[in-house]
Amino acid sequence: MPGVDAPADPRATWGLPVPGELPRTADLEPLVTRVLAPNPSGMTLDGTNTYVVGAPGSGQAVLVDPGPDDPAHLAAVETALAARDARCVAVLVTHHHGDHAEAALPWGAHFGAPVAAGDATVAGADGRVLDHGARLDLAGTTIGVVATPGHTRDHLAFRLESGAVLVGDHVLGRGTSVVTHPEGDVVAYLESLRRVHDLGPSALYCGHGPELTEDPGAVLEYYLAHRAFREHQLLTALAGGARTVEELVATVYAEVPQRLWPAATQSTRATLAKLQGEGRIETATGDAVRLA
Repeated sequence: MPGVDAPADPRATWGLPVPGELPRTADLEPLVTRVLAPNPSGMTLDGTNTYVVGAPGSGQAVLVDPGPDDPAHLAAVETALAARDARCVAVLVTHHHGDHAEAALPWGAHFGAPVAAGDATVAGADGRVLDHGARLDLAGTTIGVVATPGHTRDHLAFRLESGAVLVGDHVLGRGTSVVTHPEGDVVAYLESLRRVHDLGPSALYCGHGPELTEDPGAVLEYYLAHRAFREHQLLTALAGGARTVEELVATVYAEVPQRLWPAATQSTRATLAKLQGEGRIETATGDAVRLA
């Protein structure tokens, strides 16, 4: 197979905050304040970003991805609301993973605010299940709902009037997102990347890591190129014969810390499912696959 070079990450030259130095609270634009949850890890980076969204002077705000149900995090969010002289009128959730959704129902009850998400379990019995294209008139502004399945099947993004898009785990401030397996879907993920790109976002406010404001379109193009590169690496490895998923991960992710290989295994399995659906690979003995 012809060689394919690894794509260059445009963020490498942007001077983004290094891990561990993301401010706990930051006003990103008049509509948005970010509050960082105290749950850093290899998967959550600095922690989960909770966004407080609302028009200045409206006296109201929406919480997007409340994150873990942590008392210190709730206190920090309440401080951010007080700084805006606003009360919470709704809780929105990008997807059902606990680091984004755990606090949704308890905080909704705490604030007396409805919960809305793409998954009925997250939204709760009295909540709202959101569909692509919905427009939410809340907190003195309008928030557009954008379906972005791929990382998970229920994943949503939220487009603000400023042109910024809150992308949850669809795009991270550092590195690349995991396509979960078996729930995630690489084909849907790629389509969702293109959908967000077509919006022409002025900024990407990620579920983890710093905000991306310098050239959001370039980041989305990098994400697409990165997935194509990983696919090429898998096919190149399989050109040498059948390989197990574990062998493929060890080859393709050799330069990635092994503590991240379980996540890499999920994305690898999701990519192999795509290739098998296209008839480009087939099952071999046991857990191995080979070129078709």
